[in-house]
Amino acid sequence: MPFEHKQNLDCTHCAKRFTNVFCNTQYDSLENLNLEKICSTYKKGESIFKEGTRPHGIFCVNFGKIKLSKMGDDGKEQIIRLVKAGDPLGYRAILSGDKYSSSAVAIEDSGVCFIPKEFFMNILEKDSNLSLEMMKLLSDDLRKAEVQITHLAQKPVRERVAEAVLFIKETYGFEADGKTIDASFSREDIANIVGTATETAIRLLSEMNKDKILQLSGKKIIILDMQKLVKTANLCD
Repeated sequence: MPFEHKQNLDCTHCAKRFTNVFCNTQYDSLENLNLEKICSTYKKGESIFKEGTRPHGIFCVNFGKIKLSKMGDDGKEQIIRLVKAGDPLGYRAILSGDKYSSSAVAIEDSGVCFIPKEFFMNILEKDSNLSLEMMKLLSDDLRKAEVQITHLAQKPVRERVAEAVLFIKETYGFEADGKTIDASFSREDIANIVGTATETAIRLLSEMNKDKILQLSGKKIIILDMQKLVKTANLCD
């Protein structure tokens, strides 16, 4: 449960008004959305929704950072997506009519707006712009899943660890120094993105630290040599 309910934010003045999926909705849809949504805040570690439960609406992140993860048969967590301010949550389950296939957990204090299912489906039927944006989101999800499956099957773990660091950086960007990733991730978190043992992730991150590719400071990651990191991840420019 969220730890605090805030007065609903005005969608037309949202800080992420022009970077989220709802920015292309028709104006009257946005006005109605503004009246229907419920905004809440979640503490670090709290769940927004849990794998295997039924969806009752769609979520949009106003501020903070959230991870989507699945539990394997062995009880190990696999982080499948990182979410930032402006991103929607829970739309695949709503559109497919299925239960949530993953859990959403705040990795720092976060603000999330909830849009009821019936209202969302109603504006989706009427608003072609929003329908197109949702189709683009689903297509992008499929593309990313195909890439991830290929990399898990074919890439060495060292390359995947480097790619995970780049993945975090691309999602959350840098702090003001232009080197420190603007997010805190434990070695276990990185291992859960890569799909490897924590001990393996620790060893490989330490090797990159020694090679002066990156520097580890607690849960903070400082990228010292972006070119070397991209080369280690074996990514094309």
